[in-house]
Amino acid sequence: MSGVTLEVLRPGPLALVEDLGRPGLSHLGVTRSGAADRRSHTLANRLVANPGDRATVEVTLGGFTARVHGGGKEGVAIAVTGADTDPAANGVPFGTNSIHYAHDGEVISLGSPRSGLRSYLAVRGGIDAEPVLGSRSYDVMSTIGPLPLRRGDVLPVGVHTEEFPELDQAPVAAIVDDVVDLKVVPGPRDDWFVDPEVLVRTNWQVTNRSDRVGMRLVGMPLEYRWPDRQLPSEGATRGAIQVPPNGFPVILGPDHPVTGGYPVVGVVIDDDIDKVAQARPGQTVRLHWSRPRRPFDRASG
Repeated sequence: MSGVTLEVLRPGPLALVEDLGRPGLSHLGVTRSGAADRRSHTLANRLVANPGDRATVEVTLGGFTARVHGGGKEGVAIAVTGADTDPAANGVPFGTNSIHYAHDGEVISLGSPRSGLRSYLAVRGGIDAEPVLGSRSYDVMSTIGPLPLRRGDVLPVGVHTEEFPELDQAPVAAIVDDVVDLKVVPGPRDDWFVDPEVLVRTNWQVTNRSDRVGMRLVGMPLEYRWPDRQLPSEGATRGAIQVPPNGFPVILGPDHPVTGGYPVVGVVIDDDIDKVAQARPGQTVRLHWSRPRRPFDRASG
């Protein structure tokens, strides 16, 4: 450890330690988890010259405050990416997607986001929480990993390595604050629906029941073709769009279950999955096929 720590003064609605997750354990019933917005997490690390797999603090809906301890004369490099929360040090803004050198005793604060949902606070050296099954990520479904942050928690910061050069600023895709457009690969169970095209014809709305397990949508419900049939549980993946019997899609997030028994009408393409992490309750989501759906026999069954 570097001797630098962050003392949590206020965690906000939800603040978690997250890295890039724990891959390769699905056969043991453990999903990958990790940062909900991988792009913003990786950018935050890049700005402070960390490898992308170093742990950051994922802050949902802002309201996070922490005091820096240590750092010496030069201070410790920090960066905040993702949802724009007007990050500040001792009340002085330092801007999203840029580097700030925080000194001993400074209070870092994140306000309420003007757009987007999740922000990522990176510290040079990374958050050095105790790993569980090879990852410092917290999985809200299985409760594996460092627990959600609370007032008074002290986060150790790891030792910085010289693997990456420093950046002053880096470009990042703007977070959409109106309609979120997502491309979707059709299937594998689109034939379980009377009209799977409802998925791409409907303006869906994000509900306030959305979380890291899944983003829940409401709109024109999809109708099962075989309402009395039951689908055996199948392997699930992040970005899969499951449709429960009520017909309202759920886009699985980083803490999704390993298997699921609801038919999957499509899967969000990997390039668009990070957009899901920034969609807020009440926001409109439009889905688009990334390629034409395969034909299937409507009379089969």
